[in-house]
Amino acid sequence: MAEEARANTVNSVVPGDEGEAKFKKCDQIAFYRRQKQGLATQYRPLLDTLVITDKGAQLELHDPGTRVKLLLQVCAINDGTVRVTIDELEPIRERYRVPDVLIGPPVCERLKVVRRAENSLTLGWGSGQYRFRVGASPFLLEVLCEDEVTVTLNPNGRLFFEPLQDPPETGLSAEADEEDEENTGLWKETFKQFVDIKANGPTSVGLDLRLHGFSHVYGVPEHADALRLKDTRDGDAYRLYNLDVFGYDIHSRLGLYGSVPFLLAHKPKRSVGVFWLNASETLLDIRTTEEGTTTAEEKRRVPPYTDLHWMSESGVIDTFVLLGPSPSQVFTQYAELTGHQALPPLFSLGYHQSRWSYEDEADARAVDAGFDRHAIPYDVLWLDIDHTRGKRYFTWHPERFPDPVGLQRHLEERNRKLVVISDPHFKVDPLWSLYSEAKQGRHFVRDRTGGLYFGSCWPGDSCYVDFSSPKARAWYSSLFALEKYKGSTESLFVWNDMNEPSVFGGPEQTMPKDAVHCGGWEHRDLHNLYGFHQHLATVEGLLARSGGTERPFVLSRSFFAGSQRLVAVWTGDNLATWAYLKISIPMVLSLSIAGVAFCGELLVRWNQAGALQPFFRGHSAMHAKRREPWLFGAAVTAAIRSAIRERYRLLPYWYTLFYHAHTAAQPPVRPLWVEFPQEEDTFAVENTYMIGSALLTCPVTDPGVTEVKVLLPGTDESWYDVSTGQVFSGGRSVSFPVTLDTVPLFQRGGTVVPRRTGPGSCTADLQKLPFTLTVALNSKGCAEGELYLDDGHSFNFRDRKQFSLRRFSLKQGRLLNCCADDAGRYGAGCSVQSVSFLGVKHKPSAVSVEISGAVKDCAEVQYQPESHKLTVEGLDLDVEKDWELRIL
Repeated sequence: MAEEARANTVNSVVPGDEGEAKFKKCDQIAFYRRQKQGLATQYRPLLDTLVITDKGAQLELHDPGTRVKLLLQVCAINDGTVRVTIDELEPIRERYRVPDVLIGPPVCERLKVVRRAENSLTLGWGSGQYRFRVGASPFLLEVLCEDEVTVTLNPNGRLFFEPLQDPPETGLSAEADEEDEENTGLWKETFKQFVDIKANGPTSVGLDLRLHGFSHVYGVPEHADALRLKDTRDGDAYRLYNLDVFGYDIHSRLGLYGSVPFLLAHKPKRSVGVFWLNASETLLDIRTTEEGTTTAEEKRRVPPYTDLHWMSESGVIDTFVLLGPSPSQVFTQYAELTGHQALPPLFSLGYHQSRWSYEDEADARAVDAGFDRHAIPYDVLWLDIDHTRGKRYFTWHPERFPDPVGLQRHLEERNRKLVVISDPHFKVDPLWSLYSEAKQGRHFVRDRTGGLYFGSCWPGDSCYVDFSSPKARAWYSSLFALEKYKGSTESLFVWNDMNEPSVFGGPEQTMPKDAVHCGGWEHRDLHNLYGFHQHLATVEGLLARSGGTERPFVLSRSFFAGSQRLVAVWTGDNLATWAYLKISIPMVLSLSIAGVAFCGELLVRWNQAGALQPFFRGHSAMHAKRREPWLFGAAVTAAIRSAIRERYRLLPYWYTLFYHAHTAAQPPVRPLWVEFPQEEDTFAVENTYMIGSALLTCPVTDPGVTEVKVLLPGTDESWYDVSTGQVFSGGRSVSFPVTLDTVPLFQRGGTVVPRRTGPGSCTADLQKLPFTLTVALNSKGCAEGELYLDDGHSFNFRDRKQFSLRRFSLKQGRLLNCCADDAGRYGAGCSVQSVSFLGVKHKPSAVSVEISGAVKDCAEVQYQPESHKLTVEGLDLDVEKDWELRIL
């Protein structure tokens, strides 16, 4: 009867937004207070307990004051990464360790003792380039690169480890105990009206690290803040705790929808990464010498360094130090741990149109027709929660969407897809078969007393799938089978939303930390992993639906380390203001640094900026104005059309970048310093970024501007305005005029960028069009670029090697097209129709092409002396055959 009463409360309204007051400040977090207020610990390593195995080395750490005994384990991973784990030596129960994020056990090199002293021990491996040095009094763990200390663990004695305890026999009934408990939060913690009961008592862990010589650090998304992480001594720490924060504050360190506890530090001659593998609530304090010194003399005298202080509520200390030394090597080392970016289906790189919510099938079909009527390409139409029957996911509203298969077939005939939403909460309804299945299968999260956990979300009272359970994930995955998900087809894909998880009226609008998951783990242990496990199950369901042959597409609001190998993400539920547009760029760059390459969002400036980010979706909420591109007048429609059409023409380049992300972990969008690691004036730039190594852009993010200032790095570089071909020398900032129709976009000299000759109406249409190449010469008259091709949707590129990677290189007036990977074979049947050369100082006497030994002159040649642009058209050269274009 209780369930039936719950099932009758079906009103679904957006909860009243109480603003920032609903979320904690750092000083309201008990474990943070304990760690910050506690004295430096006095752990000492017992060097005579050292044991070396094939998996690394271990020794004991003892704190004589608290009598806590820990086990330190270090291992050297054979790609230039070191791993340090610390756990209780003899815990009374197992502590939580993060599953499923690492792609497999890292391959370790055998360590050897290279030096012993009375109070220190040095371990080496491999060629001796890297070493560990353990100091005994006090405990320090130094990582040396080429005999130089690069990273020090525990430099300020902040190693903190609260051992598991049995509950106190006397309880917390006494008034003194209650008062002390309010202050320390050891066994219970109160925030507003919410009381968090801690079954295992205080279990937090913490560790500080010093990055020697580094003043610039980046990463640890997701925060609406600057690209370069700030010194936190005068404010809150960076918080990593997945939360549903609608209309989040800008320039805030509050945790948002996803968490990736990965940080990258950079200086001109080295990059290092730090990965803190913990899924509980985590805070990061940062101290830099740049902020701690006040005079020029102090700055000269004090060598630069950055101190990191990681603090987590539970689990173990499991941290990786990635030694680079280049940014690209750090990206690769991180991908070797957590996985490379998935190669997305080509359609997902096109334009997506979304709204909460399209009214019915007629409305959806009208939107689809509107794109064709206005000659705007797009690939995906999205349906939000109201497409379902009473917010029951995996169902369809019987009046609004009576023929979902017909709608999908209608889109499929136009080579377009449908994406529908699937949230982690299930409406409490004993008459709904899926709810009953989940309840009977024990697939829901429990409360601390062992009963079902009930929370509130869009359907009203709801239960939440326990995605930490492999059994529950398998059940959830099975729901995407065509025979199970009635009304679905192979062209339907999925949007996982509200999966932080969001709980209306819950503590900080999320699930209580004392809820219980599979295996008896508290929600506090794995909170940041909840969304990861949902989209893992969703991806597995779509893979099973196709028999493992088709690449899935899933968008997730919540994410964690490793999400990049599964899904795309977006920057959360923001507002359509200039401030949010501006902050979206450093947010996307931070995600890219942390491995999450398939990210982005979203009238004109939003679309122009979105067209130059990896994920490109237009979305509006229920109570906001509709934002289909043709609703704002002819001038705005024309500008949006132009941005989207140029995005489509550039998709061959984007798709090639995602191939390199998938195979080499290089992010498609990247800060300037990744490409120009020696140039310190790029280290804090966040409004200008690189798309691959060839394109530089500075989207317009302020209203009413007529020019923007763009930093063009590299004193020996040439930069060509993509619109006009005008060349600018690097190593300086330029004031670039802009209109409503333009966004600064430059091609770097020395690169080749492939495009399609037209935009098509969707990506499938685009694949039928020929290519055009833009060859931008550097100061030596050279250029190079690549083009990746496959069928755009299946795993045949992986399983059958059905792909083609072509390399274009220009030297001494000869543009060669050759195979860059002999392992692949793919018959695309596409041609290069034209080539434009930028930076050609003189009109050539002739242009010819050689293919299969035959040489013929090119008849359609145009030279523009004022812009030094040479265009060769009418080529019809098979892109998958070797050929040479000669400029004489």
